[in-house]
Amino acid sequence: MARPRHPPSQTIVIKLGTSSIVHETTHQPLLSTLSAIVETVVHLRAQGHKVVLVSSGAIGVGLKRMEVATRPKALSKKQALAAIGQGRLIALWDNLFGQLGQPIAQILLTRGDISDRTRYLNAVNTFKELLSMGVVPIVNENDTVSVSEIKFGDNDTLSAITSSMIHADYLFLLTDVDGLYTSNPRKDPNATRIDVVTSIASIRSQVSTKTLGSSLGTGGMETKLIAAEIATAAGVMTVVTSSKDPSSIFRIIEYNSSLKSGANTPLTGLQSGRSSPEPPSVAPSITPTPSQHGEQSVTPTPLTDDIASTTSPSPRGPRPPHTLFLPSSLPLRDLKSWTSHTLHPSGSVIVDFGAHHVLSKRESGGRLLAAGVLGVRGAFASGQAVRILIRKHRSAEASEVGASSDKAESGSPSSARAPYADGTATTAPNTPEINPAASLSSSISTLDQLSTVDEEMTPSVTLKPLPEDDSVVIERATDGTVDWEVEEVGRGLANYNSAQIERVKGLRSSYIAQLLGYADSEYVVENITIRVPPT
Repeated sequence: MARPRHPPSQTIVIKLGTSSIVHETTHQPLLSTLSAIVETVVHLRAQGHKVVLVSSGAIGVGLKRMEVATRPKALSKKQALAAIGQGRLIALWDNLFGQLGQPIAQILLTRGDISDRTRYLNAVNTFKELLSMGVVPIVNENDTVSVSEIKFGDNDTLSAITSSMIHADYLFLLTDVDGLYTSNPRKDPNATRIDVVTSIASIRSQVSTKTLGSSLGTGGMETKLIAAEIATAAGVMTVVTSSKDPSSIFRIIEYNSSLKSGANTPLTGLQSGRSSPEPPSVAPSITPTPSQHGEQSVTPTPLTDDIASTTSPSPRGPRPPHTLFLPSSLPLRDLKSWTSHTLHPSGSVIVDFGAHHVLSKRESGGRLLAAGVLGVRGAFASGQAVRILIRKHRSAEASEVGASSDKAESGSPSSARAPYADGTATTAPNTPEINPAASLSSSISTLDQLSTVDEEMTPSVTLKPLPEDDSVVIERATDGTVDWEVEEVGRGLANYNSAQIERVKGLRSSYIAQLLGYADSEYVVENITIRVPPT
């Protein structure tokens, strides 16, 4: 008898929520579910896969130990219960895995632990070493010391960041439903499951994510979408499925691997909602398809077209119930992923429409010139994470009040895109040419002889020649912030502090050294990831 063929070795992250670990009312551990998870993980390891388990439940186990009826609201009480429950939780996992001879390790993280680049890389190295030793790391947030500023928010986000750190192939979000539905399947009999998601941004408008998690948990379906957005942007295939049947993980991996076995793979070459900065020309529509539970499931039309046109063999057996979020075909580099999802921003940099348009293109390298900066909010140091903001008028009436330069920027984004785009066509600093007849000491005063057409300048900024004396004064158009509202479109790492960026905003890169006394880089912010593409 031929031995069954297993998929090639892959790195798999499995996230298990509190509602899947302890009973919602009695707080007793759900031993049947936990045992099934343990058997699934051990069998995955036997097939050569590397597995990381992200486990919630510390507070839930602490509630049972202290005979507390409901989850407290006070932070200190929740931290105390987490300290009580975490030891018992990891002991429970160790006991179950020990029955099958599988060693485990406990890793407790907070966002603060990995906000420093060195500590982040140390954590990555620890994961890699544990996996190479055949150990199953069990990850949880260190609730005992976490506060709002350094919390991941929920373990869905933690699992997505973990999968990004170790460059996982799969992230399985196990929950109490078997996928993403158009509405709450417990309340709406017409709810339909979505089988494949190619664009998270598009699917948000087609599904209801208002359902909350259990009374013990902190998440819900909205946190699953956020986690899928983080993971797919890092190139991780993300699956939402039920925790009631953990063995379905095998069938899901086999099913999707069979789809990828043909020459023209339907699961590759497709981009998720964050992979392409340009908006899709046609929004994916939902097409009902029969589900094996008698319900309806839905699949975005673009994917079904691709599958129908491919020559790859059809997968064996029925499709296991799950929702698959396809990974980005252009995943973020590790540094960009770390900047975008791990760091807590210390301030904000406001950019114009032209800079936003250029930064949304992959060719820009995620680097912002001073010419595209309109302003700075908050105080931050060089090397810290910052939000990238664009500004919009609060109302149509306010747009009529601004100066003509402001009108050009806000009323017609294309008029602001061209100057910045042209100025960034080359990566070389746009240093002004000095008249050969002038001496070096008079180089600043001779700048007024240059052409007044500034390819890098923002239209809303007026540049005056630098004075000959030591006091440098730059005149800029008044920023009527009272008429503006801002929107976060991305994040990056600042090369200069907030005061320095404020001084050089709207100016050509060649002026940075003259104004600051030095120029470490011609770019004021680097490693920028644009989350919201220009419209």
